[in-house]
Amino acid sequence: MTQTPRILVFSSLFPNPADPNAGVFIRERMFRVGQHLPIVVVSPKPWFPGEGLIRLFRPRFRPVAPRLEMQQGVEVHAPRFLSVPGLFKPLDSLSMALGSYFTLRRLKKDFAFDLIDAHFGYPDGHAASLLARWFRVPLAITLRGSERTYAETPAFRRRIVAGLARAGQVFGVSDSLRRLAVALGAQESKTLAVGNAVDSQRFQPVDRGEARRRLGLPETAPVLVSVGWLIERKGFHRVIECLPDLLRRHPDLVYLIVGGATGADSMEETLRQQVADLGLGAHVRFLGPVKPDELKWPLSAADVFTLATRREGWANVFLEAMACGLPVVTTDVDGNPEVVCKPELGRIVPFGDRQALHDALDQSLATAWDRAAIRAHAVENSWDRRIPILCEAFRRLSRGAP
Repeated sequence: MTQTPRILVFSSLFPNPADPNAGVFIRERMFRVGQHLPIVVVSPKPWFPGEGLIRLFRPRFRPVAPRLEMQQGVEVHAPRFLSVPGLFKPLDSLSMALGSYFTLRRLKKDFAFDLIDAHFGYPDGHAASLLARWFRVPLAITLRGSERTYAETPAFRRRIVAGLARAGQVFGVSDSLRRLAVALGAQESKTLAVGNAVDSQRFQPVDRGEARRRLGLPETAPVLVSVGWLIERKGFHRVIECLPDLLRRHPDLVYLIVGGATGADSMEETLRQQVADLGLGAHVRFLGPVKPDELKWPLSAADVFTLATRREGWANVFLEAMACGLPVVTTDVDGNPEVVCKPELGRIVPFGDRQALHDALDQSLATAWDRAAIRAHAVENSWDRRIPILCEAFRRLSRGAP
């Protein structure tokens, strides 16, 4: 007997050979659902005539994904849709829906999907709401954090609201995002907070001495680490600002920055210049992108994980750091306090308060943390506890049950 529902996962952010780290958190979540329910992925990609010329000067601009590939036995389709950078952005969702229509029409015959599961309220959620109406299937939308920014602009807000109104199920990866969905008009009975989780087998402590030898770090130096795209909202520059004062108390301090550049928003050169201007070359190391299976090494080499982020739905990397025994210092925004939910796990500071961030980092470096307890918290937030909730919600949605 065929398992149902058959789910079409719809997200413009999804890993592909040209951009392997894009949307890994969506794949982690939905491929685990795919172990229980059949799935196919449609990941529409923006395009406009002549964009190849831009890549001659900016190689990371809109990396070209294959139109069809297999990932872990799952079909991933990448139809194109017209999107002119900086112009007509409120039209992206309609263009995305139209650009994906024929792909979905083929899949409706070949895969016979029963519902659409969209990630991000805009443009994906609104585009999926149009497709769900055209193909007469139920819709689930997952809010992941960017919706707060989009909702500040009336044109985008209207489209997010329209998409949520058509959805039969709205997930927030944090309760703060679930509440945002309700504030944007979603029926509370249709909302559910289901956070991301961690693979505690992939992320676990390895020998600290070996980890430091691999990275060429002094055995006794205090070490901070941050992981993420090198973009403004992740806040690497805010941590770097604190380093000169921290070095007065921790003269051997080393700050590891793990992550790579991404598109037009990259701050890599700005960060490197900031480090040079502050004379921190001996204390800041840019490790570049690190594969998920290798991330346990810089995490295990460090003493404290920090991310002074401006916006964050539910940061998987916090749980990944905790699974390696690291306390987390981060900002009081969105879902961050829901992940770092106890003082035994780290410190939460007001966003933009440089002194508070400095003090939290200073104190955290001097604290004898119960690292086994921190890892135990991460293990409690495993995918095994999340996936049954998602699968049951999808089954209810496909049956039309409340």
